[in-house]
Amino acid sequence: MILLADSPPSILNFTLQALNFFIQGGLFMWLLLVCSVVSMAVMLARGFALRRTTVMPPAISKGIEDLQPVDDAEAVVKLARIVRGDQSALGRIVQTGLQNLQWPKPENIQAVETRARHEIVRLEAGLVVLEVVVGIAPLLGLLGAVSGLVTVFATYGDSSSISDPRGIAKGISEALNSTIVGLAIAIPSLIAYSYFSKKVETMSVEIESLISELLAKCYYQKKRSQPLRNPAEMEEIL
Repeated sequence: MILLADSPPSILNFTLQALNFFIQGGLFMWLLLVCSVVSMAVMLARGFALRRTTVMPPAISKGIEDLQPVDDAEAVVKLARIVRGDQSALGRIVQTGLQNLQWPKPENIQAVETRARHEIVRLEAGLVVLEVVVGIAPLLGLLGAVSGLVTVFATYGDSSSISDPRGIAKGISEALNSTIVGLAIAIPSLIAYSYFSKKVETMSVEIESLISELLAKCYYQKKRSQPLRNPAEMEEIL
C-alpha cells in the first residue's frame, strides 16, 4: 500500500482498476491466474530449451557436413571428441550413432531412431501443458461467467421489484470478466504451442537429415576401407 501511495495517479488508478476487475471475476479468476502463471513459465522454459544453438550446436552440424565420403577417419574421431559429453539433442544422437559404428548399418539405424524418439519427447516436454491451458482457460472463463450470471439473476430475482435495470447490466458485465481473462490466456498459449510444435518438427527433420548424412558417410568409408576405429578405441573416445 505504501508503494501504491507513492505511485503516480495514473499508475495507481490502473492498478486499482485491474485489482477490482480481478476481484469482480470471482473464484474462477484465481484458477485462471494459476493457468496464466503456468503458461508463462512453460513458454519461457521452452523458449530457452528450444534455441537452435542448444538443440543443434553449430560445431556438431559443421563436423558432420565436413566429413568426406572417403577414408577420413581423423574427421570421425574429431567429431567423436566434439560430441563427447555434449548434452544437446543432436550431440546425444550422434554419440549413439558413433558408438555403434561396429554394428551392421540397419541395427545402428534402429538404435539411432530409438534415441531420436527419446530426444523428440524431451524437446516436446511441457507443450502438453500449453495444450491443456488452451483447452481449459476458455472453459474456466465461461464457467466463471455462467456462475456470475446465476448470482446476478438470483440476487435480482429475490427483489420484489427492479427499479434500475442498469444494475443488471453492470452485474452481467462483471460476470463476463472471467470470460475475457480466459480468452486472453488461451490465445497467447495457442500461439506459443503452435510455434514451439512447428519448431520441434522443423528441427527434428533437420536432425534426421544430418544423422542420415553422418551414417551414410561413415558406412561408405567402412565399405571402401578398414573400420574407422576398433571398438575399444572408439568407446574410449566417446
